Amino acid sequence: MTEEITYADFERVDIRAGTIIEAEPFPEARKPAVKLLIDFGPEIGVKKSSAQITVHYTLENLVGRQVLGVVNFPPRQIGPFRSEVLTLGFEDESGAIVLAATDKPVPNGRKLM
Repeated sequence: MTEEITYADFERVDIRAGTIIEAEPFPEARKPAVKLLIDFGPEIGVKKSSAQITVHYTLENLVGRQVLGVVNFPPRQIGPFRSEVLTLGFEDESGAIVLAATDKPVPNGRKLM
């Protein structure tokens, strides 16, 4: 476990639900990754993300999937791609990423409370 934070610290991290509307290969990435376009609703809009999720997911089964993302980190340049959102996930027992998601659909852009 890492050091304790306050509730105010947690509130500063803006985690929202969004739906993947496009997924493409990202062969230029150093580690196997996918380029995602995620719809975070009318307030935030469609954002780009790079995610190392090639073990458990195919491009086809990513589209339409609702995911969680941090939308208030600064953009990060990953090779030729500018990632605007950190898509959240957990490492499985082998270190492959499993996406963090809601268990029931929520409107795109809803904030994690």
